[in-house]
Amino acid sequence: MVEIKTAREIDAIGAAGRVVADILAAARAAAAPGVTLKELDGVARDVLARAGATSPFLNYHPAFAPVPYPAVICTSVNDAALHGIPGDYRLRDGDLLSVDAGATLDGWVGDAAVSFSVGTPADGDPELISATEAALAAGIAAARPGGRLGDISAAIGQVGRSAGYGISTDLGGHGVGRTMHEDPHIPNRGKAGRGLRLVPGLVLAIEPWFIAGGRDGIYLDEDGWTIRTADASRAAHAEHTIAVTGDGPVILTAPRQR
Repeated sequence: MVEIKTAREIDAIGAAGRVVADILAAARAAAAPGVTLKELDGVARDVLARAGATSPFLNYHPAFAPVPYPAVICTSVNDAALHGIPGDYRLRDGDLLSVDAGATLDGWVGDAAVSFSVGTPADGDPELISATEAALAAGIAAARPGGRLGDISAAIGQVGRSAGYGISTDLGGHGVGRTMHEDPHIPNRGKAGRGLRLVPGLVLAIEPWFIAGGRDGIYLDEDGWTIRTADASRAAHAEHTIAVTGDGPVILTAPRQR
């Protein structure tokens, strides 16, 4: 069931979203060659503790997963597209890292992700990251009252396909509110003018992720969580939680202005 949020509830989700933005900023600042992914998870835990927030990721246990998720962020490196578990892997110069983070504050959830190069970018990574961020911006711009959910999907897919990247529709955007994953599901490609009508009060996580090799295939790693590209090419992921308002989309996980 799709829930419509009040202005007060959107403000509360925005407060959680600001914690998410702080986590992503802290993780990005700490990510460097030699740093372990587990250390980045520790950085994220510190941000949550200072904010009095908790993680909707930690101990999350959907039906497909063999074990509950053991961390507060997802850290996906190179051919890992989504849900990478922070472990003892030490970042290397040229790695492409995607960090996905969530926060629960006063019962409301924010969710966002960012991808970036560690040290010197490898060939093709800046273009892949740029296209993913452009698709996120296009998807957000399409989230206007009176439109359709398919408008968001079509906007994202057009950017990815134009750049020649692979796009899996198995995992995509979703509603956000009291829980991290609510209705509706938002595929990363689709047809404009179709699907749920967009109305003020909808809160959505829009999250394009693209596969550099151009193929759409993915597979689940032996850890039961990490989604990897079938062709072993790199992937990038970008995400914001947004609210549909009468004045257009509002980003609830935007970085704080310093």
